[in-house]
Amino acid sequence: MPSTKQTYLQNLVIETLLNKASAELADVAENPRLEARTLLAFALNKPVTWIIAWPDASIDATAQEQFSTLLTRRRQGEPLAYVTGQKEFWSLPLNVSTATLIPRADTECLVETALQLIQSHPITEVLDLGTGSGAIALALATEVPDLHITATDMSEAALAVARKNASRLNISTVSFLQSDWYSALDGAGVDLIISNPPYIAKGDAHLDEIGLQYEPQQALISGTDGLDDLRAIIGNAPASLRPGGFVAVEHGFDQADAVCELFQRSAFAHPQTVRDYSGNARVSFAQYPA
Repeated sequence: MPSTKQTYLQNLVIETLLNKASAELADVAENPRLEARTLLAFALNKPVTWIIAWPDASIDATAQEQFSTLLTRRRQGEPLAYVTGQKEFWSLPLNVSTATLIPRADTECLVETALQLIQSHPITEVLDLGTGSGAIALALATEVPDLHITATDMSEAALAVARKNASRLNISTVSFLQSDWYSALDGAGVDLIISNPPYIAKGDAHLDEIGLQYEPQQALISGTDGLDDLRAIIGNAPASLRPGGFVAVEHGFDQADAVCELFQRSAFAHPQTVRDYSGNARVSFAQYPA
């Protein structure tokens, strides 16, 4: 005979599970109901639309136990994307892991900036430094299939995730290379360098935000002022750029002036800054003279 617990679990339906889970996620999630649906859909291997359409469907004990395990991880502060191993970026379903940063909506501003440069200049060769899950490179590849993109990362574990994403999306125009910024490159010139590098200062209060402790710290922190990696990327870019090439980088909301100064010190012309969807200065770019 089934235990009392098993009988109780077998009799629960989706709506009951979601109500309970939403209450448990209230302290960690901005939208507890949405996250509860996402976790339950993942546990059941069903689309979220199925969860919405069948609120009275009964869920068996095994699936409820799986859902409970996922819920516990999320309730303890682990980001939803790491719990499910999935995150959408630029409408692309991407795999993520703790070897990669979780792609964020603000970074779509970098993709948009790159696309505007590609549409208005003869750009065919792109270098994506610190690709992580491959989000930026794969977004560009879907929009401009004729591009040739080299995507690098110093983490082989991150590159494994990026390669898997490219394979799942059937994208073959992105080449992946393990490299610490420019260290493994052969010096051949590219038309555009893009990067979302680490830019948080060591000891910054933002590092205490819920969930950030799960993300790879080497992909977040960049020296005492947050600019060490941006200095390396911008300062060494001319050796990898064709004449007239561009560099576009994401940075912190209060770093635009410092980044534009880095461009000027490396002889780039007319650095410009783009604001993200929240109105924060988020991306700066500049052209190296022809």
